[in-house]
Amino acid sequence: MSRRTLALAAAVLTAVTVVTPAQAAGHTLVVNAAAPFRPVTHAAAGGLYALAENSRPADSTLLPLKLNTLTQPPPDVGQKPNGQPAGGDALKVAPQADRAGAAQVIRMPDIYPDFPYKWVSWDDWLAKVDTMVSKRLAATSVSNVAAWEIWNEPDWTWNTAAAGDFTAGWTRTVQRIRTRDTLTPVAGPGYSGWDATRMRAFLTNAKNTNTVPDLVVWHELNHSSAAIAADVAAYRSLESSLGISPRQIFINEYAWTDEVDVPGRVANYVAKLERAGVAGADRAFWYEYGTVNGLVVNTTQPTGTWWLYKWYGDMAGSMVSTTPPAQTGLDGFASYDSARKRVDVVFGDESGTNSVRVTGLSGTVRVTLESTPSSGRFTAVPAPTAISTSTYTVANGQITVPVPNMSATSAYHLVVEPTSGVPAYQQRYEAENASVFRAQRLSSGSASNGGYVGRIDNSGDPRSDSYVDFVVNVPTARAYTMTIGYANGTGTTSTQGLAYNGGGWSAVSYPPTAGWGQFGTVSTSVSLHAGYNVIRLAKGAPFFAGGTGYAELDYLQLT
Repeated sequence: MSRRTLALAAAVLTAVTVVTPAQAAGHTLVVNAAAPFRPVTHAAAGGLYALAENSRPADSTLLPLKLNTLTQPPPDVGQKPNGQPAGGDALKVAPQADRAGAAQVIRMPDIYPDFPYKWVSWDDWLAKVDTMVSKRLAATSVSNVAAWEIWNEPDWTWNTAAAGDFTAGWTRTVQRIRTRDTLTPVAGPGYSGWDATRMRAFLTNAKNTNTVPDLVVWHELNHSSAAIAADVAAYRSLESSLGISPRQIFINEYAWTDEVDVPGRVANYVAKLERAGVAGADRAFWYEYGTVNGLVVNTTQPTGTWWLYKWYGDMAGSMVSTTPPAQTGLDGFASYDSARKRVDVVFGDESGTNSVRVTGLSGTVRVTLESTPSSGRFTAVPAPTAISTSTYTVANGQITVPVPNMSATSAYHLVVEPTSGVPAYQQRYEAENASVFRAQRLSSGSASNGGYVGRIDNSGDPRSDSYVDFVVNVPTARAYTMTIGYANGTGTTSTQGLAYNGGGWSAVSYPPTAGWGQFGTVSTSVSLHAGYNVIRLAKGAPFFAGGTGYAELDYLQLT
């Protein structure tokens, strides 16, 4: 990814306090805005049993979060979480997950009503596997299923005495799925925590039987986020030592019962998950399903922790380096959007007066600071709390912002942006920041923000068709000119389908460009409603027969 020096406009904002950079007492989180390490993908914005039938919670609460991946029960779900009625069937909630741009992983053992699961027999389990796969294959309008999760926490829920060794059971189950479904990826093993010994035995068997998972899954529920980096590094080392090609890592449960509703602790988890480079991570389920695990109360109202994920959802461009003072306590995650020249920092998990130092800056900048409290999962928080708006003159490429009277349970949001020329709304949306289904995020110095999406294909099957969903936010209902940055190295005009907000399909034509990774633009008009909209560009998708040729996507621009 190309690195761009952050050049922020120099202008003095009126009616604000001018603050000179000063080192605050306490701890300091260091943010390097000129050190991107991967595109913003909102990797940790996901949830286990996040959605329930009948559109719970409301779409209005989901779209701002830019949900990445959800883990949902299978068709014919039997699981009754915490005594609640069985629900959250992945095929039934698929339309809403699709509207929110979220992929789903189907947790197969949740076809059983009890937890821990009560094993019946291999005949019973394989019949259930057949039923689940058959129902998924019959749901031809469902295209957002990312994987089958074969089992959940087998290190203590697998009945070895009755079912035999788990690694052999994994192989038998995957092979049974493959008799009907050769396309949908598989996810596992789903251990309750990182366990190097078990993982080595599991992967060795999986490699020997050609059943290595496409998404490697374990949980981070050890009441500390400090081990995440070491756990991911240990997995990568093990993977390499066994000669297994790199897999996506999916931490589909994170944060313990007394952490998941505490914004300060969640900020710490998200920071470490982002730095570790996981592909996805889901908030753990402890209480009520259909609330994104405590983010929404009464279907439509945000809790305090919702605002942290909303700030996360607002991030665009690239994730940039953050360095905490220690592995525990103060930590945060940050992004830089080169189109808006904007730095976002979300942080917490510390009390007292602390500071955030942002490097890689120039000029004069406006700094806004706000917070969100630990409200619990039943108390609505209609808006974050504004703390300050200030103007800083950058010295030696950096500013240091003191944050007084921090609460360790609260999360904080710092925005650094030019003092003038800031657009009224986000206009450019990078393809690599969007929801990408069965295509690939790639990098190029010639692409906007250094990234683009390629290998967008069409097979005529909703399990393997490629499309990209852009969740955009516009201020007014009207027609917008939508400019698409793209590359087409085929030498002839290519096409993709365009649909937005669940409406009908039209075609977008992409004339040839100078080559792959050599970008041009085309423009069309889209009629959007005020607020959040979902724009899909597809080579193939449900209700769309498919485009022609090939094109890579760089960005959308709405004006």
